[in-house]
Order: sequence, then C-alpha cells, then structure tokens
Amino acid sequence: MAFNVLTTNAVDLQQLLEENKTTSARIVEEYFAQIDRHESALNALISPAPRDKVLKIAQARDEERQKGQTRGPLHGIPIILKDSFVTASELGMSTTAGSYAFIGAKASKNGAITQRLIDAGLIILGKANMTVFAGMKMTMMMPGWSAHGGQTLSPYVGKIEDNEKILGHSAPGGSSTGSAVAVAAGFSPLAMATETIGSIVTPSTRAGLYALKPTTGVQDTTGLYTMTEFFDSLGPMAKSAADVRVLSEILLGRLFNSVHLGSWEGLSLGFLDPKEWSMSPDFCTQFEGTAEQMVDEYEETVSALRDGGCPLKYPIYCKDPSVLPNTTLPIAYWDFKNVCIPKFIRSFDECAVTSVADIVRFNKENSEKALPAPFVEQNDLEGAMNTVEEKKHIDEMKQNLRRAARDILDDRFEKERINILAAPGDSPLCVHASAAGYPVATVPIGQLRYNGRPFGLCLVARADEEGTLLQFMEVYEKVAKPRPVPKFE
Repeated sequence: MAFNVLTTNAVDLQQLLEENKTTSARIVEEYFAQIDRHESALNALISPAPRDKVLKIAQARDEERQKGQTRGPLHGIPIILKDSFVTASELGMSTTAGSYAFIGAKASKNGAITQRLIDAGLIILGKANMTVFAGMKMTMMMPGWSAHGGQTLSPYVGKIEDNEKILGHSAPGGSSTGSAVAVAAGFSPLAMATETIGSIVTPSTRAGLYALKPTTGVQDTTGLYTMTEFFDSLGPMAKSAADVRVLSEILLGRLFNSVHLGSWEGLSLGFLDPKEWSMSPDFCTQFEGTAEQMVDEYEETVSALRDGGCPLKYPIYCKDPSVLPNTTLPIAYWDFKNVCIPKFIRSFDECAVTSVADIVRFNKENSEKALPAPFVEQNDLEGAMNTVEEKKHIDEMKQNLRRAARDILDDRFEKERINILAAPGDSPLCVHASAAGYPVATVPIGQLRYNGRPFGLCLVARADEEGTLLQFMEVYEKVAKPRPVPKFE
C-alpha cells in the first residue's frame, strides 16, 4: 500500500505493518526514492547507509514480524540519526560530528542510544548533516554547515539569502538541521537530534515538526558526541506528537500513556509575551510583516487553545536570560576539552586525533578541506584548547548557572501555578531551559508569508516532566492547524 512520505507518520506506518498492508522493506524503498529525488538539493545527509545493508535489515525485521517477534512499538520503522551518534563501522556509515578530522575513524560498537534504537527494531537509513561540532568551531558560523557535509538547506525556503544572519528567516537554524530537514522533506518519519542551546528547538520549529529535548543527564551519552555535559541532551523529531511520545518511551525507558493523554486535565500553561520574547536583531533581520505575522499567529494559537479548553494564562512575565551569569562559554570550552571530546574519541577503536589540540592542528594542516571559505576560522576550537580553568571553578559556575535558571523558571511555575511555560520558537526561552537542564518541546504554528519558513512554539516544563509536555503536544495537535508540508517543484 502506497503512502505519502511527506505526511505519513511512524505510528501510521506501524499500523500498516500490523495490518499486513505493507512491509518494512517497501517502506524503506519509498524513503530511498524520496532521498533520490531531493537530497542533492537539500544536503540533509552526511553519510547515507549502504542500501543493500538497509534492505537486508528491513527484510530481517519483516521476517521477525511474520514470526510474531516484534521488538517494540516502532519495529521496522526507519530513522535518521544526527552525525553525533556513533554507529559501528560494519553498518557502513561514518561518525564525524561534521569534522574532517574524524573521517575514517572506526568503531566496533554502536553508541548506547544507537544500540537501544536498533534493539527496539528501528532501521537506520543514514546520518544527518550537522553544524560541525554542534557549533564549537567558530563564532557566527551558519547552522547546518559542516566541513565534511557542506550546507544543509530548508525544504521550505531553499537557498540561504546573501549575507544572511545565522538565525535569519532563510537559515535552517541550529546544529540538528540535517535531522529536521530529513524528516520534513520525507526522507524518514523519525530522526534523532541533540541540543546544547536551541539545536533541537530552532531546526524543528523551522521544519514544522514536533520535537522533544528531555531533561539533561537522564540518558546514557556513551558513544555520542556532545559539546557539553552541562547543557546537552538528545531527543526525537517527528511529524506528529504521537511519534515523539512513542520514540521518547523507547529512549527514556518509561511509558507516558497516562489516563490524561488526549485531555487538558492536569495541564496549566503560561504564555510569554511574543513582543518581548522574540529573536534579537543581531541574529535575525525582520522584514515587512514577518514579526507582526508571528505575533498575530501566536496570539491566534493562544485563543484557539483557550477556546479548546486549555487552562492558560496570557501574557505572563519572566526575566530574560540576560540576568543569568555570563558563564556559558567557559563551561562549554571546559566540558568540550576535558570531558566531551575525550569521551567521543574513546568511542572509536581507530581515530586520527587524540585531543582538541590534535583537531586544531589537523584543521590547520588540512585547511583547504577543514577550514574552507567563508568559515576559515576555528576561534572556538582554539578557545577550548587554551582553556586553563580549574575543575572546581567550573563546577561552581555550573552550580550557580543551574540554580539561577531554575530559580527564575520555578518562580514562574509556582507563582503563576502553571506546569508549562510557552514562548515563540524564535525566542531565547531555550536558553533558560538549557541552563536549568529542564525538558523543552516544540510544536508547529504556521508559515511566514515572506518565504514559507515555518515557525512554532517552544515549551518548557520542570525536570523529569516530559510526560506533561507530551500530553500537551498530543492535545495541541487536535486543535492546531495541520503542520506545514514543503511544496517541492
């Protein structure tokens, strides 16, 4: 049975499989065909999996299903992983975090999350392009660009405008851009992403997706490139709230099918003022009508939710992230140099580099490939290499930043008696969430008339309250407009 790769979600595909209306092998071939049609224009994939291997895996999942041996609720469903997830070399994909220095690195084992997905019966179609090292290379580098993978483009917008700012309306936004573009463009129903600050939120809202960044520190990051221990978490991107919920259950090892799923019961939202919570002009130039349209549709969404029975308050006030301690960069540099790069390198049996200093040296010696114009600098890599902070001092910075962010958010949750704080996707609310280590989710709102670029909502809850966000996402989907679908020529 044929299906539309641009609109069909994973839960729908699972139903088709259960009813024997299709097979995993046929599903995989449909996505391969869509990749063949559009990947050359979008550059979402950095390392596609060898198709003969993928088809053999799909056939094996089909055989298991015929014997009644399904591995989980997404058995035989395709997924794309950000190039930060280590895959064993035998699967035929590289893991580079977008860096030339890791091309050719060999791993005999999958990362912990990669293995968890395989054990649950998911089929990896390839690795998504990402901002090199999730942005830890140079300041003001265009998101979705890596030396190894080139520039990923939005399926809604296409070419990035000349002299575009890094979060301008034609920019795909955030380091997990390849993952978001792959799902929106119909290359896969699901993708895995990671976020330091905004790298799930921004690309998913700009691709009209539902997504979740779970509470920091609750998942095993062995065999995963992260920029920091402090801010980073990994999570799913999908076309529906149900897909995000089911994949989150696999990732977090707990079920979210509570009695309230599908109802507003127990939820209470506070919506921030979109005129105050918007993108800084330093990051995004507004054109005639763009800012106004996003405010109008945000307010229409608030009204639709209120009319649909959602308990909410609007507008509510919250201090912006400028009041937080200015310690993001020293924490990121220290974690990257002392924790995250050493841990990533240990994932490989063979690797050309052993440290941040090695990566900096490699890039200089291979500058034509590793430092091409216009991204010829590596000032952030050098900043990390040269950091000499004491661990004790960094630990104090982390405690102070986490406490400050949690104090701000908890004050709002308690005083306003809400359990979700909402703001435009194009806002700095994700900064508070990352500093607090709290879970954050996205849902789509609409598309800019200016260029078709989608925009959405960013939602934050307290630590370990993923279930609250997932509950909201599923009820939201019923009252919201359908998510925007790219119109390919």
